[in-house]
Amino acid sequence: MCLKDYHVHTAFSDGADTPEQVVLAALKKGLAEIGFSDHSYISLPSEIVYWKEKESEPLYKAEIARLKEKYKDKIKILCGIEQDYFSDHPAEGYDYIIGAVHFIKAGDILIGVDEPPEYTLKSLKHFGGDIYTFTEEYYKLVARVAEVTNCDIIAHFDLAAKYNDGGALFDESHPRYVKAWRSAADALLKTGKPFEINTGAMAKGVKASPCPSAEITAYLKDRGARFILAGDSHKKEDLCFGFEEYRHLISE
Repeated sequence: MCLKDYHVHTAFSDGADTPEQVVLAALKKGLAEIGFSDHSYISLPSEIVYWKEKESEPLYKAEIARLKEKYKDKIKILCGIEQDYFSDHPAEGYDYIIGAVHFIKAGDILIGVDEPPEYTLKSLKHFGGDIYTFTEEYYKLVARVAEVTNCDIIAHFDLAAKYNDGGALFDESHPRYVKAWRSAADALLKTGKPFEINTGAMAKGVKASPCPSAEITAYLKDRGARFILAGDSHKKEDLCFGFEEYRHLISE
């Protein structure tokens, strides 16, 4: 089985390395394919910024095109984008789209979901102080992410639980939480889009297992979901992190 990773970030958004540095690292690791997927632009006010500047999009596409040509005899390179639910700039001219929900809207601002517990706890003031309302609002958006982003791949399904190892924020067996994620899962299963087995939080030392959780992955798998491995790397050293352990779950 060839090694490939389609969820890769660079310095064009919130990654640490240039695309070429990542390609060179991919070659050292023996990857057959790599897909770049820097964050899409969002014009709405936000407390957290992950995306590249709108003006840098042509530069991003041009650089990936240059690398495709330069390394065409060594590795297959794709130019993708991680399109956020709230992106109001269309994802056009890409080889593929990863659909993601990184925010919940509260009034006129976007509240980050992919943040440490202390940030989330402070953000609960926008949700009546109720963590389960927070997660319910998140999964309402996730349920529609394929429709809104027109994506090819569904990113980190349970991102709201990224910092919840050991129940740091909430009980993942709570009926309200289970009902929320199952509703979103059922909606997305109808689309036939593959789900990520995302090891990015593991690489950062935040989680002990991939996203989504084992329970959610089993639920999806039992209902015919397809999966792909996604490193969600933000530095070149983390390409394909932990793929060997979870390779049995992916759909070829």
